[in-house]
Amino acid sequence: MASIRASEDSAGPRAPRWTVLHALAAGIDFDRYFRWRRAREGDPFYVRFPGFGAALFTGTAVGAREMFRAPMEITQPPRPNPIEPMVGAASLILASGERHRRDRALLTPAFHSLRIREYGELIRDATMREMSGESGRAWVAGARIDARAAARALTLRVISTVVFGVDNEQRRAEYTAAVTDFLTAFSGPLMLVPALRHGLLGHSPWDRFQAARTRLDTLLRAEIARRRRTVGTQPTDVLGMLLSAAADDTAASTDDELCEQLRTLLVAGHESTATALVWALYRLHRAPESLARLRAELRDAGPDASPGQLAGLPYLDAVCQETLRLHPPVPIVVRRLTEPYALRGVALASGDTMGIAVPLLHSDPDVWSDAGRFDPGRFIERRYRPFEFAPFGGGHRRCVGAALADYELRIALATILGHKHLRLTPRYAHGRVPVSVPHNISTGPHRPISFDVVSDVAH
Repeated sequence: MASIRASEDSAGPRAPRWTVLHALAAGIDFDRYFRWRRAREGDPFYVRFPGFGAALFTGTAVGAREMFRAPMEITQPPRPNPIEPMVGAASLILASGERHRRDRALLTPAFHSLRIREYGELIRDATMREMSGESGRAWVAGARIDARAAARALTLRVISTVVFGVDNEQRRAEYTAAVTDFLTAFSGPLMLVPALRHGLLGHSPWDRFQAARTRLDTLLRAEIARRRRTVGTQPTDVLGMLLSAAADDTAASTDDELCEQLRTLLVAGHESTATALVWALYRLHRAPESLARLRAELRDAGPDASPGQLAGLPYLDAVCQETLRLHPPVPIVVRRLTEPYALRGVALASGDTMGIAVPLLHSDPDVWSDAGRFDPGRFIERRYRPFEFAPFGGGHRRCVGAALADYELRIALATILGHKHLRLTPRYAHGRVPVSVPHNISTGPHRPISFDVVSDVAH
């Protein structure tokens, strides 16, 4: 970290010294913290978290292009990593080198756009089941709905089917309970302050998290064992594809490594989409003109439109992209260097870390006009380049499930708006946008956002 220490004594960007206080500030309001750091230090700027070290961040398209174009041979995920207790060391998110290339090659076919189109009916069915009250309160006139809980339930139904082919309601209920406990147990403080990761006779937050992780892993290992007995049949889900590919691979993953990959897919594959769906509903119901325009587009498409037809609607696409611009599920993208490199003119040494603050990138005044305003029309007017708009990261480590998340968001949002008229509860209908805070592997509103069901949509 020699270059970072040198920067603290030069005219360049400086790493903050009061590490724990900075971690707490970020945990309270992630977006505001990053904007404050940039306003104080300029761009690029350093951020330091406990147990993680300092990272040089940029929030500009120029900086994003430099980082995404860094040779893959000289970058890897930072270790230790704040999310490692959740996903595990074998996770695709944390793998590097040949291991990352191999695992990504195994997973990519399961998330190819052609295969994802096959999930359209599954996504629509999961959304309809949720509105019928299958996992919570039915969406009938007068009901008050916790949008975050509902969105998590429907996206978990989708990802559990995609990953495991789960069609048994009892097994699905077990996974839902285990994943929900697991997500709830890994709080922002545990992620940002490693010193809190200590047991206390089974009663500390860390103890509760480890117990929840063990419960989920027990289910996953049982599923792996069950499916190994059926290897040879045509796989229709991600686990089947992984086991089939591993059957002839002398470097095949162990059960522990498979467990960590599956845990990653379950967590990352539904939490970020659920959060984006909540934000999309929130933003639309605070922008009556945008909501009316989208409803008109859905009405013109007709009640019998297929999921594929819905996914191709231009204004629906624009609404989803604008939601992801304002509320990127994963707000930072980081790389650790294995060779010297420069980010925006700042020399970095091997072992240093560089990153992109995605909320800043998505409000770069050189790219986005009136960046704080919800305006889906901007995505109708032009296409943005990968280093200007990067809600799922970029470069060779772009999220492998990005296409599924994007498709699922469109179909779920269209299905809800095509069947229900909602109204934000008074707390959220006016005033300041809720603060976004770390939630497990992503960020989201610090409190659940609720809606009142007004009526069904007449067809």
